[in-house]
Amino acid sequence: MFKSTLLSLSILAAAATSVHAWGPNGHRVTGKIAQDHLTPEAQAEITALLGVESLAEASTWPDFMRSNPSEYWRKGASPWHYITVPPGTTYSAAPPEGDALSALAMFSKQITDETLPVTQRQLALRFTIHLIGDLHQPLHVGKGDDRGGNWVDVRFKDKDTNLHALWDEDLIEDEKLSYTEKARWLNRRITPDQKAIWSNNNPQTWVRESLTMRDKIYEGLGPYDRDTLPNLSYDYVYKHRADVDLRLQQGGVRIAAYLNKIFAE
Repeated sequence: MFKSTLLSLSILAAAATSVHAWGPNGHRVTGKIAQDHLTPEAQAEITALLGVESLAEASTWPDFMRSNPSEYWRKGASPWHYITVPPGTTYSAAPPEGDALSALAMFSKQITDETLPVTQRQLALRFTIHLIGDLHQPLHVGKGDDRGGNWVDVRFKDKDTNLHALWDEDLIEDEKLSYTEKARWLNRRITPDQKAIWSNNNPQTWVRESLTMRDKIYEGLGPYDRDTLPNLSYDYVYKHRADVDLRLQQGGVRIAAYLNKIFAE
């Protein structure tokens, strides 16, 4: 009985594990990159809604608000940060409570709906910026059996973490760069041809890309064993740094392309 209770408590604790996509700096990098690719028209409309608040600042707001004790933020909005696509399947439809794709479609319509209160349109804009970033973190296209890697414990340079946190923050923070430095380094490497190709406003394309990269993330980890956790280090960084950078670059370009289209329409 005692062991059963402990198991139940551990499952509940795991279920409460954060499933944020990118840490604050990762989201800010995508927002900062996006800021540099907005059309003048889109920038003017965003300024009218958010004032001096930058896309980098707006990008982290939905994660910050998950600490709000209200029912809306703790339960209603929680599923909007990810989608689930089990191995061997493709995305078909959102669950009843919604997911990142259904939330993105909903908020995209609200941004320019002038019948709505300004506060709702601001919320919709901040969420749109954030969710595009979410969909470019490969583990936010989850398999459905490990909460996007939150239940896969690993060590990173001798520090206990989990696979999701490793991709959210550890691989980015390992460089010891500010978000502005990281964004500047990545942005100046985006070629005109890459920008043209990446300016794809179909979220299903982003999901397919994340699915392909998700499979690579689990490679080499072996069967899960809490007593012999893989200790990932410089070789893992070497293997995946380019993947992280690519998704941050693509996320930034696509935030801008998506908003440019919304405000052009």
